[in-house]
Amino acid sequence: MTIEEIRKSLPSEALMNVEGLPFKKIASGKVREIFDLGDKLLIVATDRISAFDSIMPNGVPGKGILLTQISLWWFAQAAKIMPTHLVPDHDAAVAELLKDFPQLVARSMIVRKLKPLPIEAVVRGYLAGSGWKEYRKTQAILDHALPAGMLESQRLPEAIFTPSTKAAEGHDEPITEARCAEILGAPVFEKVKAATLALFALGSKVADHAGLILADTKFEFGLDDAGNLFLIDEVLTPDSSRYWPQEGYAPGRSQPSFDKQFVRDYLEDIGWNKLPPAPALPADVVAKSRDLYFGALEKLMSL
Repeated sequence: MTIEEIRKSLPSEALMNVEGLPFKKIASGKVREIFDLGDKLLIVATDRISAFDSIMPNGVPGKGILLTQISLWWFAQAAKIMPTHLVPDHDAAVAELLKDFPQLVARSMIVRKLKPLPIEAVVRGYLAGSGWKEYRKTQAILDHALPAGMLESQRLPEAIFTPSTKAAEGHDEPITEARCAEILGAPVFEKVKAATLALFALGSKVADHAGLILADTKFEFGLDDAGNLFLIDEVLTPDSSRYWPQEGYAPGRSQPSFDKQFVRDYLEDIGWNKLPPAPALPADVVAKSRDLYFGALEKLMSL
């Protein structure tokens, strides 16, 4: 889809649930609904938005479309490095499968059935977020010692691999590379680490051409029955990545970003205790959130 086609496809009301499809729903995440197609899966991104492990009662209209289209754009770039979980002739396959549900086409992916690895492959190029908090305490991030005197948002000497567990409920837990190797086995660990760093290098280069800084991100991987490694889930979206505008970037403070931080900041400002039920987001926060997601997509797809 072109940027203009995506813009025109954005709904006025948020899609919070996917109903009426003639396929068995096998999972429902914070954002995505997953349906069984036999030897494949249908993944439909809703407009739900979460923060602090809670789903907000109202969503961001079109967010699922924007996330899906950003992922599809990045999957096309990532295919130069490694295979992805998208089925062959993906766009045509989605259009045919959902011909009776055209409103879902732009927010859907059809993917291979793979065995997801039980870790999230987090990679950091800048000192931000939880990495900054840990550095202030230990001058390191997990098993990566860092130079003394670094500033918040400063670029790291080199990108570092800082994986985490994948929690079914609650928070993911950061783990060392050694622990990750124990979980995955050394051969798979080495492939995952190499793929993660290569994909981050590609993402950073592309983002740089788009006037963006890719501070950090996470990837997910899966294996087929033959043990081949595939890139799965979402790729380099504002939900899984921290993007900053190059313009105005300055170490020593937090940076404006094209991600959910805007929503998190609002929830912090109103003093929400981060316990269910989550508060509804006001219209201006919803509108600003959609603008940020679309802004990231527009910058990337304008290359």
